[in-house]
Amino acid sequence: MAGVEQVRVEGSEAGMRLDRWFKVHYPGLGFGQLQKLLRTGQVRVDGGRAKADMRVQPGQTIRVPPLAADRKGTPTTARTIRDRGDGEVLSQMLIHEDDKVFVFNKPAGLAVQGGSGVNRHVDGMLEAWRNRKGEKPRLVHRLDRDTSGVLVVARTRLAAVSLGKAFRARETKKIYWALVKGVPKKTEGRISTWLVKEQTPDGDRVRVAQHGEPDADHAVSTYRVVEQAGTRLSWLHMEPFTGRTHQLRVHAATLGCPIIGDPKYFEADSNWQMPGGIQNRLHLHARRIVIPHPDGGTLDITAELPPHMQQSWNLLGFDEATDEAAI
Repeated sequence: MAGVEQVRVEGSEAGMRLDRWFKVHYPGLGFGQLQKLLRTGQVRVDGGRAKADMRVQPGQTIRVPPLAADRKGTPTTARTIRDRGDGEVLSQMLIHEDDKVFVFNKPAGLAVQGGSGVNRHVDGMLEAWRNRKGEKPRLVHRLDRDTSGVLVVARTRLAAVSLGKAFRARETKKIYWALVKGVPKKTEGRISTWLVKEQTPDGDRVRVAQHGEPDADHAVSTYRVVEQAGTRLSWLHMEPFTGRTHQLRVHAATLGCPIIGDPKYFEADSNWQMPGGIQNRLHLHARRIVIPHPDGGTLDITAELPPHMQQSWNLLGFDEATDEAAI
């Protein structure tokens, strides 16, 4: 453990939010950990208590308490959370917190809820964050186990009711980023199909069904090509209007452009090979969510790419700001 540091704000950092300043200087410090340090007064600015949204100014001195050195710069992944306590893991994943809502950046490989062969999942971890009244935070939507990104959790029963209504009424905007095989024939479009879920020896699998087929659900998504790497790979901005199991994964495959690393829906001919340096893991990330906040106003949260997708973006020369500017 390092000792207490007194760090001076540089001229180039004028007006920077305090939480952003910490992200730049201490990238391994989770949002939840920083919030705790601020609440307990361990982080101070010019000797006074501070909040995450405070704007720092050149010449100010920020008190930084001892931090675990081995956390510095270490991204949260399913592998790195294996030996950590549930509360600590949730703190590492936390990217937004207020009185009604937690928002996490869920790593790929971590299940949201329990199931066959699942020993650890977000819903179980939330037991560690029961409040003083004994209330456990509540899930209001789900992500596939291998899909990373924004996961919204209600802190109270009333918040869960409000958020649940927003999801059911489709008042949310959900943006996903995917790396797919090939390039769609149209650079943008709308996909409308009927989907049916089936049990297989390898778990649930979804297929495109006929209208009127028993247990089939209507599924609608939109997509847009953001960038492409020749004709072999492309980066899709995808938005699901409905929330069906494996919806985006099946819809990408329907375009003839399955998502890279998808163990269920990726099929390639014998002439296609995975480009070197790209990991054979699902490249689907819940990048951003915009949803009515239970207290009014709008919650708009963005989650950073998981390490394996960041590696692919770097390798292919994709600039994240390309899509952010178009949103």
